[in-house]
Order: sequence, then C-alpha cells, then structure tokens
Amino acid sequence: MVIAPARWERSGEDPIEILPNGQVVQDGDLLFAIDRAGRIFDGNNEPLGILLPDGFLAGTDNRLLGRIGVANAAPPGGAAAWLAILPDGRVVYFDDDGERTDGGVWRGCDGPQLRTCTLVTDWLRVQQALNRPRVTVGVGIGVGF
Repeated sequence: MVIAPARWERSGEDPIEILPNGQVVQDGDLLFAIDRAGRIFDGNNEPLGILLPDGFLAGTDNRLLGRIGVANAAPPGGAAAWLAILPDGRVVYFDDDGERTDGGVWRGCDGPQLRTCTLVTDWLRVQQALNRPRVTVGVGIGVGF
C-alpha cells in the first residue's frame, strides 16, 4: 500500500483525510489508521482488519469483509462491486438494483495511492453496513418492550 496525503470531499458530510502517517481522520478526529502492509488499526493500535494479498479484506476472527481491487470493491459475501473510484477521483456507489449514487470525490489518489483510497472508502462502507440495524418481521402473540 502507498500512503500519501489524500482528501475525500463528500456532499453534506465532513471530508475524510488520509495523513502521511497512515491516520484516517474526519474533522480532526481519528477514525482508524492503515499501514503499508494493508493492516487497519483503531486509535489504540488494536487490529481491526487487513487487506490480504489476494484482495480479500479480513476483519477480526478471520471474518471476510469483501474484496478490494485497485479502483473498486465488493461487499461482504458479494461478487459484484458496490463502489468504484473513477479516474477523476469521483466515488460511485452501486445499489443492489444497479442504481448509482454519488459518493463525493477523492483528491490525491493518483497512481498506486488509488488502492489505498479504495480501501479507506470500502472500510467506511463496510463499517456502516455492519452497524446498520436490521429490521425483522415476526408473527405471533407477545408483549414487546
């Protein structure tokens, strides 16, 4: 992984920055850090995940969290890309039904740095997907609190 300064401008949200030391920050707050080996750490240097040489993204407990290419990424358990970074730095999200959504634009993600920006973009989307509350529907009689 190449780690160099980059900035992701996102509509309606604070920008995300990759600092030269591998820290990924939003509005000055550390979100996580990455290193040249593709490892992802929290603010206490505890491991969160790693980009394996074959492109698979693994989390703790060997949980597969998707696959990262140079400029696109697939979600956990998915084969088709759910995001891409275009040559001009624009981020595009793909919904399950094929709809495209604008995800802002990266600056400083040229050449070998592009995969690093793809990893950061995907890691944030994976975390968002994992933290999304699941809606369940049940049938029966009972009291709920």
